[in-house]
Amino acid sequence: MGIEEKLPSGFLLTTVEQVAGWARKSSVWPATFGLACCAIEMMATGDPRHDFSRWGMERASATPRQADLMIVAGRVSQKMAPVLRQIYDQMTEPKWVIAMGVCASSGGMFNNYAIVQGVDHVVPVDVYLPGCPPRPEMLLDAIVKLHDQIQNTKLGPQRQKQIAELEEAKRRRLPLLGQGA
Repeated sequence: MGIEEKLPSGFLLTTVEQVAGWARKSSVWPATFGLACCAIEMMATGDPRHDFSRWGMERASATPRQADLMIVAGRVSQKMAPVLRQIYDQMTEPKWVIAMGVCASSGGMFNNYAIVQGVDHVVPVDVYLPGCPPRPEMLLDAIVKLHDQIQNTKLGPQRQKQIAELEEAKRRRLPLLGQGA
């Protein structure tokens, strides 16, 4: 009688990446970046009715060095964009970004020189959440979708290569801030 017969079916066949993905998705530490009215709905998601902690997010990080999820809620001004990028760069790997609301996703109705037309011009975005402002239930749904991405994230050099390719593709496709055309 071997060890395979004593353990539940498939126990030894679980890969390290799947275990790490489960652990990461179960303990996401968000850094909230509330810039406008979407921040009110983001804060409402932490109340007992909606409860972030069901998804392993009971600890909101006050410093980006301890966070692995950034929720950008609201419009991003040209003046705030370098600060947003600096905070993103200070986050530990692996890191994810949710663009909450139509303003964070595409600039919203504020189509002028002072507003960045989508936070993906500044940082790579993993989940786009539309709405003006999106309801707390929609943010929880976006977090569930992000959990699916986290569960399937590669480890080690494959993850670094995946991140580098994604950011390079975005740099080639989108204009960078501060560069004249």
